[in-house]
Amino acid sequence: MTERPHLAVIGAGPAGLAATLAAAARGVRVSLVDAAAEAGGQFYRQPAAALGARRPDALHHQWRTWERLRDGLRQHVAAGTVTHLTERHVWLVERESRGFTVHALLGPEQREPSTVRADAVLLATGGYEKVLPFPGWTLPGVVTAGGAQAMLKGFLALSGRTAVVAGTGPLLLPVATGLAAAGVRVAALVESADPMAFLRRSRALAAEPGKLVEGAGYAARLLRHGVRTLTRHTVVEAHGTDRVEAVTVAALDRAGRVRPGTERRVPCDTLAVGHGMLPHTDLAETLGCRIDATAVHVDEEQRTDVPGVWAAGEATGIGGAVLSLAEGHIAGRSAAARLHGREPDPRAWAPAARTRTRLRAFFAALDTGYAPPAHWTALVTDDTVVCRCEEVTGGAVRAAVEELGARDLRTVKLLTRAGMGWCQGRVCGPAVEGLAGCAPAPSRRPFARPVPLGVLADTDPADPCAEQ
Repeated sequence: MTERPHLAVIGAGPAGLAATLAAAARGVRVSLVDAAAEAGGQFYRQPAAALGARRPDALHHQWRTWERLRDGLRQHVAAGTVTHLTERHVWLVERESRGFTVHALLGPEQREPSTVRADAVLLATGGYEKVLPFPGWTLPGVVTAGGAQAMLKGFLALSGRTAVVAGTGPLLLPVATGLAAAGVRVAALVESADPMAFLRRSRALAAEPGKLVEGAGYAARLLRHGVRTLTRHTVVEAHGTDRVEAVTVAALDRAGRVRPGTERRVPCDTLAVGHGMLPHTDLAETLGCRIDATAVHVDEEQRTDVPGVWAAGEATGIGGAVLSLAEGHIAGRSAAARLHGREPDPRAWAPAARTRTRLRAFFAALDTGYAPPAHWTALVTDDTVVCRCEEVTGGAVRAAVEELGARDLRTVKLLTRAGMGWCQGRVCGPAVEGLAGCAPAPSRRPFARPVPLGVLADTDPADPCAEQ
């Protein structure tokens, strides 16, 4: 009996789950590799069983879709067509003469190695939050918007009792409504976007009425909870000694500058802030995949330009769970066909392709409206910490450019150490680029995360104990 071709799917969020089910249903053996203890990713994050959540569905929408994905995964695992490898933190995907080796670190401590060998790889690595600095953003109680949501979904925990949700992007709406439903008093939702920007793109947005209804539902819940929404406003500063005690917000003019005299102080004990999402492209970059702007480039089959590598979901561009599901389904079916040596028939995934086309257009229009204030760098004082890992200030970054002649992100990094810490510039990178006036550039990191030297020393390309 011929052995089934083997596909490694990295990431168990919506895209990874959809790809896994599509490929496994078509005769491919799948190893689903994920850093979390349970499948679902950030979007379908579940409370730990020990917490005894009586209604975990109350923290989610699209719950039936999650149940379908979860049950499908369980069935394939039971049948032996899928191996679900949890708590594997992938640090490198290595291309070899006869396939690929996925290198990961095991468990919370990330000290023990784990490897998976496969004929092809599908990257469903998701995205991460973009947060721009401002005075006081390092105070305890200031969290990312996604972090506040993750605490609530995964641990049923709150970062405070009185919150301000601020920044820009569609994520702010479910975060604010989720906190309010959990009993937090949301003092304000501070959105820097101008509503008129969306009216100018009404035709593209109206093509996806389901999303508009979803947004209207969030707005209705905010109104019901008495949450004050301040559009075309931004957080100027967070105040406090041992933790955040209040934030100053101000109105923005049409050019994205703070309007003098509009500042107001809002008491709170937590600030959930975010400025959109960025694709996780580290593994794609180490494989040599083409990156367009900030996202992995793929064709109509979700193939990258590296043979044997597919990508789907937020890694190919931020667009939400439904788009990720469509891309994952297409990628899984394409990978299955090609691993069996067949030319895939695009008609087989035509409905998913139509969904992909519509949602890509919708989110392209949305992205132009949800943008950080054009002059956000003016709020970053010289003593504002920009790189938290290395405690590099805005003044140090400006000095590297204005006094030492740095013209690119790498030179700023060498002169200031910004981006040399544990996060390797994932958090501070956009802020340093903005302050230095540098264009975004590929990271060119050899590994996607820090790796113990002992693991590197013991890495054996011929390891017979690799997980299959």
